[in-house]
Amino acid sequence: MTKWQHHIRSWIARYFDLPSDVMLDLPRITTIGSIHFYIENHTGLVHFSDREIRIQYKQGQVKIIGKDLGIKMMLKEELLLEGELKSVEFLPNS
Repeated sequence: MTKWQHHIRSWIARYFDLPSDVMLDLPRITTIGSIHFYIENHTGLVHFSDREIRIQYKQGQVKIIGKDLGIKMMLKEELLLEGELKSVEFLPNS
C-alpha cells in the first residue's frame, strides 16, 4: 500500500468512524493478562517455538516472546496463543 493510499484509508476510517484495523489491514490484538494472546487479521504463522512466535500480517510481522507458548486455536485469520507472555514487537516489512 502506498503512502498516499494509507492516508486516504486512514482519513476514510476516521470520517466514517470505521475500525482502523479493517480499513488499514492491521492486526487486531487482544491480551488477557499475560496468559492469553488473541490476534485477528493475520496472514500466517512464520515461526513457532515455546519461547518465540512470529506472525505475518500485510505490513510486517508481530514477534511474541514468552515462556511455554502454545497455540490454543488457529483459524484462517485468527490465532489464540497461551503461555507466559513477556513482550510483543512489531517488525515492519523491509
